[in-house]
Amino acid sequence: MAAPIALTVNYIRIQTLTSYFQHCRRSKRWINLKTVNRRSPFCQSLKRYVATVVSGTELARHIHKEIQSDIAKLVAQGNRRPHLSVILVGNDHASHTYVRNKTRTASLLGMSSSTISRPSSVSQDEMLELIDKFNREKSISGLLVQLPLPEHINERAICNAVAPEKDVDGFHIVNIGKLCLDQRCMVPATAAAVWEIIRRTGIETVGRNVLVVGRSKNVGMPIAMLLHSDRNHERPGGDATVIMAHRCTPLPQLKELASLADIVIAAAGVPHLITADMVKEGAAVIDVGINRMQDPVTGKLRLVGDVDFEAVKEKAGFITPVPGGVGPMTIAMVDKMQALHRLDTLIGTIGPYLDYKHKLLQASPTTSFPAHPQAVTGSSSWLGSHACL
Repeated sequence: MAAPIALTVNYIRIQTLTSYFQHCRRSKRWINLKTVNRRSPFCQSLKRYVATVVSGTELARHIHKEIQSDIAKLVAQGNRRPHLSVILVGNDHASHTYVRNKTRTASLLGMSSSTISRPSSVSQDEMLELIDKFNREKSISGLLVQLPLPEHINERAICNAVAPEKDVDGFHIVNIGKLCLDQRCMVPATAAAVWEIIRRTGIETVGRNVLVVGRSKNVGMPIAMLLHSDRNHERPGGDATVIMAHRCTPLPQLKELASLADIVIAAAGVPHLITADMVKEGAAVIDVGINRMQDPVTGKLRLVGDVDFEAVKEKAGFITPVPGGVGPMTIAMVDKMQALHRLDTLIGTIGPYLDYKHKLLQASPTTSFPAHPQAVTGSSSWLGSHACL
């Protein structure tokens, strides 16, 4: 009778494992079945992650509520509303759409805003005069010059002409210098958005390996500065070990670096550059890329990121989608920067990515990243020449 009893026990065990595995898949939890049956070689080799998809839209909604509350209190105390002025040059459709959405959001949050349009033929001297006028206008708390600009205008000269304290883009050379010195400053909005996603999601950075793919001065570089700097400095950072990859990084080396990273931040402007075979189990993957690709089924253009979302989400611990990830958070951080600048005149602090009522979240581990490097194979150049790098 011993054999039938053993068969019955094994059958019950198989049924239990199957039910547990299906439950975990439905609830999007990762499981390690060796904790269920340590004696089974099959169970010991099976580890499964399904990423938590981080909604930038939801996070932005929470930030907007915080901004609304702060502005309402500011106005109730008899202070002037924050005012954002935007200078828009030319007829670029994407720029017009962005500015229209930006000013609409500002209005909903209780801010005032104005948009000044100029033709593509506007001279650089005219732009500098207009910026100087707005710098001296006390009622304007934030000034944004929408990029890109026509080729005959020097973008760096324009960015440096905006008063550092009104530079909600964080592109002025003074703000970039302060960022590098770990001082409080206006931080570029996309970098601030990435940092805020990491902070609010509870992703641990202290002592972790971070790969930033892309070295642009407006995105990749400031993200790296935020993450590698000391959390005890004036402008607290992430205390992470940061490596940057760019267009001269060979693909095999990129794969090797990505397989060792606890956090991968893709900001290269290359569709589906980061694939599942590059990412280690449980890593946090933040997709900054916004690319337009033709859908092979519908033939219509659609937005995709630098990460192969569908494949990578099966291995990552956290992942941001495109659209609906970093994009909404970037707009929210522009709003937060101009609101905090207005508050700065009252409470004496500037921190574009910090709530003025709270200190930056200190080291408090909330997420584990088990080491599981992936094999590196293949060799080819992963991109040619991209301006964003």
